[in-house]
Amino acid sequence: MKHLSKLPHCELSIFAKMTSLANKHNALNLSQGFPNFESDQTLNNLVSKAMKSGYNQYAPMPGILPLRQAISKKIENLYNTTYHPETEITITSGATQAIYTIISSFIKTNDEVIVFKPAYDSYEPTVALNGGISVPIQLKAPEYKIDWDLVKQKSNVKTKMIIINTPQNPCASIFSKDDMLQLQEITKGTNIIVLSDEVYEHIIFDNQEHQSVCLFSDLKSRSFLVASFGKTFHNTGWKMGYCCAPQDLMEEFRKAHQFTVFSVNHPIQMALTTYLEEPSHYLELPQFYQEKRDLFVELIKGSRFKIILSKGSYFQLLDYSEITNERDVDFADRLTTENGIASIPLSVFNHNNLDQKVLRFCFAKTNETLKKASDILNKI
Repeated sequence: MKHLSKLPHCELSIFAKMTSLANKHNALNLSQGFPNFESDQTLNNLVSKAMKSGYNQYAPMPGILPLRQAISKKIENLYNTTYHPETEITITSGATQAIYTIISSFIKTNDEVIVFKPAYDSYEPTVALNGGISVPIQLKAPEYKIDWDLVKQKSNVKTKMIIINTPQNPCASIFSKDDMLQLQEITKGTNIIVLSDEVYEHIIFDNQEHQSVCLFSDLKSRSFLVASFGKTFHNTGWKMGYCCAPQDLMEEFRKAHQFTVFSVNHPIQMALTTYLEEPSHYLELPQFYQEKRDLFVELIKGSRFKIILSKGSYFQLLDYSEITNERDVDFADRLTTENGIASIPLSVFNHNNLDQKVLRFCFAKTNETLKKASDILNKI
């Protein structure tokens, strides 16, 4: 058989590679973004209760209505705006499925999609699979600020979508209110759809406020908001998320969604509906994760790494330029095999694999793990 690959340059993801390397060498795994502590037993018990109560068959295609109503209420309480639970909210199999379905629903051959680099690694392959063209805008370390004049230059009649991510993974920066207002001005009066990846919306630090796309009326009218229960409630393996959008956009999304997964885990939806009744389950997250960030940073402040302080997400960037001139992918490999700690090199997310001598470490770990990690890093 002969075939032409639709992703000819795609390799094994850096997350799979570094986790495999960490397992092989019994290294601390601070690479892939998942907690090494358990989700709340209360939530686990609610899932078991739902299973025992018979919620084990297909859920409705857009998700069970009580959960969509709970999400609508949560958004109204947080952002003083609403999405209609029946027509503007859909439950998905994780945020990545939502992102894939959004892009697949709207991007056609030769449509252009603006992507800010370093970017989460699912965006560009999905654009390519649908015949679109990614237009990368590289952000510079250590601030990773967006040059909105450059965004204006890159925007044209072929631009179908702009993908944003705040707090940003992998660079742990956040969009300001001014950033969102500039994005709103650039897209106003156009046919550009904004895909706003907000999976770390509740993990933001130093008393900053999350600038959701739904806070800005014109942006909201052209945007998909993507969120993740897995990131919020420490159970990434459940692959539960949701997206919100105006009815006309959501109608197109659901056309593709019904033929992608149709519906997602029914008992977990039931459990989340009850769990969301207590807002503290997500309102306490900033303090919870800031304590971990601050602990990790305090423990390694005497190391030779330069700390690029995380503003959001559960990732911390470390600049190693004063330690070695090695390529970041090589240094990350060596740290894993020789020093026993796994991280993620940022160049794999950058345009043309730009190497800025920065590694990403996940601090969604137990305090014991963070102390072990600091002991290793301080010796380098």
